[in-house]
This record gives sequence, structure tokens and C-alpha cells, in this order.
Amino acid sequence: MMYPDIPLGHLISFVEEDAPFGDITSEYVLEKQTCNAEIIAKEDLILAGLSDISRLFEHYGVVTSSQNQDGDRIKADTSILFLHGDAHAILLVERTALNLIGRMSGIATQARRMQERVSSINPDCRITATRKTAPGLRLPDKKAAMIGGADPHRFSLSDAVLIKDTHRMLVPIGEAIRRARSAGAYHIIEAEAESAEEAMEAARAGADIILLDNMTPGQITVVLDLLRTNGLRDQVLIELSGGINPDTIDEYAAVGADRISLGMLTHTVRNADFSLEVRLEQ
Repeated sequence: MMYPDIPLGHLISFVEEDAPFGDITSEYVLEKQTCNAEIIAKEDLILAGLSDISRLFEHYGVVTSSQNQDGDRIKADTSILFLHGDAHAILLVERTALNLIGRMSGIATQARRMQERVSSINPDCRITATRKTAPGLRLPDKKAAMIGGADPHRFSLSDAVLIKDTHRMLVPIGEAIRRARSAGAYHIIEAEAESAEEAMEAARAGADIILLDNMTPGQITVVLDLLRTNGLRDQVLIELSGGINPDTIDEYAAVGADRISLGMLTHTVRNADFSLEVRLEQ
């Protein structure tokens, strides 16, 4: 599967943030020399960000090679990337590369774990990432979630219509959907609902996706039954959201929804552990 590349300029900006006036330690204490290095996964994980950090090292003149690719299931103590080049360049990029691949692999690993749990209960349901990402890290976070098997959901406010409670305070849900539909035919329209009544109104108004927010599994079941009774269930995708986590995801997966949004994939990230080890040339 193809995944979106993080723009090279974006990656370079991470290095420039870390070394705005150069890596003074390496410049002061190291003579110009070439060396070998390798990046090692220190735990079992789903690999994500390998292609991006490889491009970043190569931009600084470092030769890279690997037998792995993004999405691989990696065992602890596996060397996932080999480097050869100027020692100053390798050490300049080191921490940025480790931070990026650690965060992305942490997200991908959690996404794969959650998707496998949901699929074992409801094979037709996919987990989705949200826009709850740190500014500047949305593309890496979304890409990592995709590598782990999650649906990326919207990348930005410009991608699709999502009518939330903040919109509903200002315009009725049915009217909001009609306005969005009349604006053009080329955007998906999703509407958030916090009650069975709102869900029915959204379905009747022609929403493509209904987001059932902060509902219990029992309340969700009532909504799904109402949609079926009124011949509307097959006309909409049902997405669930609202504090769903590893402790509760099994019961939400069992209700029969199409998507489960998990903000925890990107707003509560545990970085995967990697290290870089330098080897002297023989």
C-alpha cells in the first residue's frame, strides 16, 4: 500500500529546529570522518517512518540501506536501517530521526493492536484517527495511523464536512446538512449526533456519515435499531467517538458500527524505543 510522503522541506525543518546554528558538539570535538551506523528497534513494534527518515539522512549525504519497510512487524533488537557517511551529518540528523520514527512507530503499533482487536469482533469495522495531533505533526501522525491499519479520517478542515455540536448550537442539524449539500456534491457530509432523535434527523436530511458521540453501547444499539426500522441503516455509515479506549473498545466494536474514532491514537502517544549506534570503519 502507498502512503503519503512527508514533504522533504517539512522534515528538514525538524532538523533546523534542533540545530538552528549547527551541531556545535560534533563540530568542536570531531574531525571530518566517515563512519557506519545502524538504527536498532529496542522492542517489538510496527515499523513506521522508515521511508521518511531514510530520505532525511540521504538529503544530508548519508547512504542508507534496509531490508525492512513501513508496516513490517519488527522484533526487538532488530537493525532496521544501516547508514554510511559523514559522521557530522549522521549525528546532526540522529535525534530528529529517532524522535520521528519512535513516535510514528508508537502510533502504528497502537493502531495495529486496536484494529486487530476490533476486527476480531466486527470484521467490517475500522478504527479511525482524528485531528487531535500536535501542530506540525499531523501528517506524520496520520501516516503512522494508516501504516498501522487505521482510516486517517479528515486530514484537515478542508477535506470533508463534519457538523459538530458547536455548529448545531447555531443552526439545526437538518438545515446544516441541507446547506452543506447545496454547496456542492463533491464533499462527504458527516453529522455528529448525541441522541437518537438527532441521529434520525441527520439520516433523514441525507448525511453520509453519522457520528454518534459520547453514547453508551446500549444507546448506540437503540439508534441502530431505529435506523433499521425506518429503512435508513444502509444509507449511512455509523461512526462512534467519545473517550473510547483500550478498556472499552471491545464492547463498542460489538454493537455493529462501521467506524470507531480513537483520539488516543495521536493525543496520547507512547514512543517506540529505537537507538542509533555508530560503528568505526574497518
